[in-house]
Amino acid sequence: MASKTVSEYKEVIKACKEVFEKKTRDYGTAWRILRLPSITDQIMIKAQRIRSIQEKGIQKIEEGVPDEFVGIINYCIMAIIQMDLPADAPLEMKFGVIEPLYDQVVSETLHLHEDKNHDYGEAWREMRISSMTDIVLMKILRIKQIEDNKGKTIVSEGIKANYQDIMNYAVFCLILLKS
Repeated sequence: MASKTVSEYKEVIKACKEVFEKKTRDYGTAWRILRLPSITDQIMIKAQRIRSIQEKGIQKIEEGVPDEFVGIINYCIMAIIQMDLPADAPLEMKFGVIEPLYDQVVSETLHLHEDKNHDYGEAWREMRISSMTDIVLMKILRIKQIEDNKGKTIVSEGIKANYQDIMNYAVFCLILLKS
């Protein structure tokens, strides 16, 4: 099952990266102007829209739930890239410069997924997408609290780990939506 999951995971990421690349070619790296709390808020908006659609059962804007999960994944990757870039990195960066950073974030997050999947035995496959949406929202609230605390935690994992968890849950949802 684990190799099937890795294959499904990589398929989801491939689709996300295609969207990321096209948007980078359209808009450049305008997202680089965003501070981390602004990226966190973008993720929150997407997760809240997903929850709203789940609760109402209808939507009025064409972009669907899968598109929002793709956006969540890409915003998480942007956030982690922002965290890792030096303060003097240029705002505008070519896709060829950003692509290896994107791939590195994906590689680290996939490795985290594999470790957790080993310990939890793919429990996510038994979860409801609505529950995972709620967990994403909870993790966003955690990130916001950590941001409000200037990045300080006492015993909790940090912001990056929460972005990685959100990214993984969004991947899981896209895998389940395809099933």
